[in-house]
Amino acid sequence: MKGIVFTEFLELVETKFGLEMVDRIIEESDLKSNGIYTAVGTYEFSEMLQLLTRLSEHTEIDPDDLLLVYGEHFFNVLVTNYSFLLDIYNTPIDLLSSIENHIHVEVRKIYPDAELPTFKVLDKTPKSLIMVYSSSRALYNFGLGLMNKTFEHFNASATILLEKIRPDGTEVKFSITQNE
Repeated sequence: MKGIVFTEFLELVETKFGLEMVDRIIEESDLKSNGIYTAVGTYEFSEMLQLLTRLSEHTEIDPDDLLLVYGEHFFNVLVTNYSFLLDIYNTPIDLLSSIENHIHVEVRKIYPDAELPTFKVLDKTPKSLIMVYSSSRALYNFGLGLMNKTFEHFNASATILLEKIRPDGTEVKFSITQNE
C-alpha cells in the first residue's frame, strides 16, 4: 500500500484526535515500518489494518465509519495535489465512471507499484451509475467517502446505495443516483 495512504491517515488522526492519539496507535501496533512512512514508500496493508483497529478501539468509532471519513479527507488531498486528474470532468458521474480507465491509469503512472481496487461500470446514464468495486482489502467505505466528496466537489448530491456481493466486502455494487 502506498505511503501517501498512511501519511494522510495519520494526518487525519492528528487533526481529529490529536498527536497523542497518533503516537498511541503507532506504539500499540506491531508495525514493521515502526510507523515511519513516506508518501512514495510502499508498506504492508496489515499495518493500515492495525492502525485503523487501534483507532477504532480508542475512539469507539466503527472502522467502516472511520474509513468513510478518511475517504472524504483523502478526496481533498487529491484535489490539492492531483487536480489535473479531476479538472477534465464536467460531472461527478463522468468522473466516477472513469476511475478504472483513466484515473487509475494516471495513478499508476505516478505510483507504478500501486495496488488499486477495480471498478467495473455495469450501467451509466447522465444521472446514474452502477459499478462494482473489487478489492481484497475491502475498503469500500473509503471509496464511498471519495464518492461523497466527488459530488460535493461538483456542487451536487447523490443517493449512493451499496450492496455487498461478497459478505466480506471484497466485492461491492454501488448504485449511484444524482439528486436533482
